[in-house]
Amino acid sequence: MLVKTLTKAANFVSKPREAKLVDEQYRKSIAIVGCGYVADYYLKTLSLHPQLRIVGVMDRISERAYKLAAYYAIPRVYSCLTELLDDEEVDIVLNLTNPSSHYSVSQACLAAGKHVYSEKPLAMQMWQAEELVKLAQQQDLYLSSAPCSLLSETAQTIWKALRENQIGTVRLVYAEMDDGLVHLMPYKRWVSESGTPWPYKDEFEVGCTLEHAGYYVTWLTAFFGPAQSVTAFSSCLIPDKQTDIPLDVKTPDFSVACIKFASGVIARLTCSIVAPHDHSLRIIGDTGILGIHDSWYYGAPVYIRRSINIRRKRLEGAWKQNYRLVKPAPYLGSKGAQRMDFCRGVADMADAMIEKRPCRLSPEFCLHNNEIVLAIQNSLDTGSAYKLTTTFEPIKPMPWAK
Repeated sequence: MLVKTLTKAANFVSKPREAKLVDEQYRKSIAIVGCGYVADYYLKTLSLHPQLRIVGVMDRISERAYKLAAYYAIPRVYSCLTELLDDEEVDIVLNLTNPSSHYSVSQACLAAGKHVYSEKPLAMQMWQAEELVKLAQQQDLYLSSAPCSLLSETAQTIWKALRENQIGTVRLVYAEMDDGLVHLMPYKRWVSESGTPWPYKDEFEVGCTLEHAGYYVTWLTAFFGPAQSVTAFSSCLIPDKQTDIPLDVKTPDFSVACIKFASGVIARLTCSIVAPHDHSLRIIGDTGILGIHDSWYYGAPVYIRRSINIRRKRLEGAWKQNYRLVKPAPYLGSKGAQRMDFCRGVADMADAMIEKRPCRLSPEFCLHNNEIVLAIQNSLDTGSAYKLTTTFEPIKPMPWAK
């Protein structure tokens, strides 16, 4: 069904700063399932990836789908998931539904022969995630999951510095993913660009660990290889979040995990929505510290603090220098999640399909990260160390970061 074009959205989508002409035969068509708050983040950067072409959207709330389609000049609104899956034009389904629906929607898409890129987490239960990976393998289909910030200029620069041994042997990592006291923020007034309110009840019930731990977990596993074990603690400090709608699930709003990697590196990861905003990363090596201040900014400056000996003392990170980004990052907005290219993972999947290679964020890689994040989340109930059962083959840096 055709929808009216809004000039603002049409100009944004059709006139990207970095888009290049791509032969139509090398473009992949995508359709979105789930037209909520996060859909705007994907559609705002879609124009940066000319190998992608959106053909339609679908949402269980049809009004929401029509509003999103009108705002971004998307040509078709599907009445149901079956109608979308019957559309032979669709190559990749972008699953942006509520996390509780990720498994059922992705399963239906894979069973229908569609490639799937899912928002995080891949699934809410490990057996569900394992079944999705198995089904994708059986169907010879691509399956991947957000977050894709590992493909950012900043993450790729950090990875390059590590391969160059810029700070010597890495021993320890401190990663912070604290988002401030969200329950005291005016979150009821948060609205996406196309007009969708922030789904605070769902966000609070899913929790900050499942929502945000993956931003650093994916970096750490790429940099240092598979994890062996996770020892975590989590707690729900503000059960009601002071909302006007009762919450049905008690979910951690604070978690801290120590992750042991097979390579010998130990990482401490903290997630919360009760501590002041802090998205910093410090990778500690024998000769210095490699770090950034905000992982959500694809062009965040990377620094190295060199350690020096002065007489009988050692000063850790005393001498700071900037480490040049492997390439400039595109302008992606002015704050928060708007500074992330949400479509970069989908674009890499499309490139992999065109080039007939595995995608960088492979099913096995996503499954392993899903297991780590679930282990941290579930520590609220288990309160014990967790030994990892999955692994993955090493992934490759972006070509422009080698």
